[in-house]
Amino acid sequence: MLRSIIWTVLALAALPFSTAVAQSQAGRTYISFDVPGATTTSAQGINAEGAVVGTYIDSSSKQHGFLLLGGSFTTIDYPGALTTAVRGINSQGDVVGVHIDATGLPGGGNRGFLLQQGVYKDVNYPGHMNTVPVKITDQSVIVGCYHDADSMGSMHGFMLRSGNFSDLSTQASMNNGVLPDGSMSAGLYTDMMTNTQHAYLQAGGALAAFDFPFSIATSAWDMNPSGEVVGNYTDAAKKSHGFLLIPSVFEPAFGITPEPGLVPSYSFVAIDYPGAATTNAFGINSRSDVVGSYVDTAGKTHGFLSSLARRRRTASEDQE
Repeated sequence: MLRSIIWTVLALAALPFSTAVAQSQAGRTYISFDVPGATTTSAQGINAEGAVVGTYIDSSSKQHGFLLLGGSFTTIDYPGALTTAVRGINSQGDVVGVHIDATGLPGGGNRGFLLQQGVYKDVNYPGHMNTVPVKITDQSVIVGCYHDADSMGSMHGFMLRSGNFSDLSTQASMNNGVLPDGSMSAGLYTDMMTNTQHAYLQAGGALAAFDFPFSIATSAWDMNPSGEVVGNYTDAAKKSHGFLLIPSVFEPAFGITPEPGLVPSYSFVAIDYPGAATTNAFGINSRSDVVGSYVDTAGKTHGFLSSLARRRRTASEDQE
């Protein structure tokens, strides 16, 4: 199955927009939530068990991380930090994020961390000033980006797997989602000639850019084990929306090489919180549950969880 998904990635670079199908968000449910007392709540990641992590800003304008588990919120603050942001969580409950310890540092002073069984561990790309871990898989593969004094030319996506760092050669890139074993990743990069942001899928060193149809900017923020990708796009009216990219899964008829001319299809599903002014999708799990944030018409940012509408079994089906 993973091989099929990777062939889908390698075909995306030359894929015409006519093959991309934008669908409505019918069949999904939405739940809004806020950390108690927060002025802003943003969900960033969700694991297979439904535990949600993210960030919130309190009434004193300080940023914290949070864990939402079993209906209860727990604040996550890196010891001694000015601000903490939590980005991802795996099924073991390991959490990755960023802390900032002082103001005025080059590039913002972003330092990465892994919170594992109550112990904080540093995750910082060697030789660079700033590191931003974004997601962690059940096989402990961590992806994110590093940068120095600027967040464009010196910024590159990275992967930490089995204790070894690797990075993307593409400038102004972020690795934001990854398959459990690290064989394929998703993220974003900025074209420094046009200052336009694009999403990408990457496998085996081959990077394939893609954009939501008719958008002016697209970014990918997470990937689940099935290769589904969530992210955001900006439309021509400069309104932000979330999206779900669903790749086709196919087995080539002739060995491991696709039949010449065979181009897989894929589809986009828009993710928009009902009635919101803007929506951003940042995380997805193996059940296709999506988390993110939305801004209401009064300008307040809330977290949300969107799930597939699952049909209830009838009594007769339960007796079968």
